[in-house]
Amino acid sequence: MRTDGLDVSVAAIARACRTSRNFLYSNWKSVSTLHLRALTVELAQTFDAAARTHPSDGTVQGVTEHLTQVVRLVRRHPTTTAVARTSGTAMAKAHTRTEGPLLRVVTERVGDLLHPLAPRGGIHGDPVLHSRPWKILWIARPAALCPEAVGDRDWEDALDAGFTHLLRDLLAPWAAVSE
Repeated sequence: MRTDGLDVSVAAIARACRTSRNFLYSNWKSVSTLHLRALTVELAQTFDAAARTHPSDGTVQGVTEHLTQVVRLVRRHPTTTAVARTSGTAMAKAHTRTEGPLLRVVTERVGDLLHPLAPRGGIHGDPVLHSRPWKILWIARPAALCPEAVGDRDWEDALDAGFTHLLRDLLAPWAAVSE
């Protein structure tokens, strides 16, 4: 895993997963595939951690608080810091990427959170709401992928406040319905 911008050895990953390097190598044919799997698991854990501390109640306010916590957790995550520190190009690509497996995972998770906002058919029953997960991801990335703000309370508060404000604007049409 010393390639693709993350300086973590496969042996360290194997130890953390309580498995062997041989198992990892035989099940993931390339380092980039293993890296992608690790990032996908970390994103899922981040959403689960946010659900424990700031669960969404299905309202715009609840969704906003939950996603703000997710953004904060991603920004403070050691992987975000490691990628930013070891590969500026990887972080720049993450900011501008428009498709890929990680983006699909995040948009699906965000879509699941938005589902209660449309009582009939969820996000698939409301074409305008259906476009929101990708738009939310687009405004979340600058706030989430800014590990240099960690430790600077004012900077982190400004990032969180900006994200919260933009998210409330995006979800404003469903605020009256959900509350």
